[in-house]
Amino acid sequence: MKERIMDRASAQAGPHSLPSSDAADASRPPVLYEAHGLIRDIPLQPHEMTAAVTATDKLFMLAHLGVLRIAPEAWQLTVGGLVDRPLQLRLEDLARFLPAQIEAVHQCAGSPTAPTVATRRVACVVWGGVRLGDILREAGVQSGATHLWSDGADSGTFGGTHVPYFRKDLPLARVDADVLLATRLNGDPLPNRHGGPVRLVVPGFYGTNSVKWLWRLTLADRRADGLFTTLYYNDPLPDGTTRPVYGLEPESIIVDPAPNTPVPRRAEIRGWAWGDAPVVEVKVSGDAGRTWVGAALGPRNGRAWQEWRCPWAFATAGPTMLICRATDAAGRMQPMDGARNEVHRVIVEVSQER
Repeated sequence: MKERIMDRASAQAGPHSLPSSDAADASRPPVLYEAHGLIRDIPLQPHEMTAAVTATDKLFMLAHLGVLRIAPEAWQLTVGGLVDRPLQLRLEDLARFLPAQIEAVHQCAGSPTAPTVATRRVACVVWGGVRLGDILREAGVQSGATHLWSDGADSGTFGGTHVPYFRKDLPLARVDADVLLATRLNGDPLPNRHGGPVRLVVPGFYGTNSVKWLWRLTLADRRADGLFTTLYYNDPLPDGTTRPVYGLEPESIIVDPAPNTPVPRRAEIRGWAWGDAPVVEVKVSGDAGRTWVGAALGPRNGRAWQEWRCPWAFATAGPTMLICRATDAAGRMQPMDGARNEVHRVIVEVSQER
């Protein structure tokens, strides 16, 4: 069944001002909330992801603390911490930096309380803005800095814990690769529901790291404190430690044929594959993973997803489960189960006719 959720079960609908208890920092821009609480809007299922670039009105949206609005003329960004020259930037100040654009996969990591459940909330879009590395060079990063902390203007309660602002971090070494301050989405001004007027975009990382409604950046010598960096979005490792949910794990989906649809005995299976590292192989199975057939895999453009196609001859008629599995350039393979990037399965009805 198609999932189109605008989940406001825990939200307070209607615009209202930021609570005074959260407004102590004068550098945070004034905001209005469309709704508080966990918000989800997921328009597309995998078989509906037919376009190479996902239309903005079909792009999923998830917010932990609510959806808010910041007037473009009121937006400002503070850059501080371990820098030589702290910055205070307004929207018009970004015009002095060279514009940049990148086509990239944008994927939700799934629920932070259910990290092993695959959700397939994914898209491929074109972000436009300025390179964060250019801004940090103007600020002058000090030698002791190892991490960048990013704060969104949204506040509220998640899982029973009050959050003064949504905070994430990323290794500073990643910034110069392709991290953006995004002001545009698919060629148009970034909508407020997707973090406008300015959001952080970390191509190749799960979407939770691309902080919406960005208002503060802090250079630091360690990982950030905060609910979404210390408790949530940290995956357990066999040795008892954890690792941050940063880079996209290799993943692939079947777009065609769609689930529960009739297919001829000879057909073409096609879909998308992606990851932080390029995908180098996609294989398909029709016998629960006992045997696999290699698919033809297209090249990667920037950080966009890669198309794959696989001619297929079904051995028997009736219900058949198809499975696809991607492997990336680092040798990592989609697991069969128990992970946010577990293999994608589709059941189709194979025709009696040969």
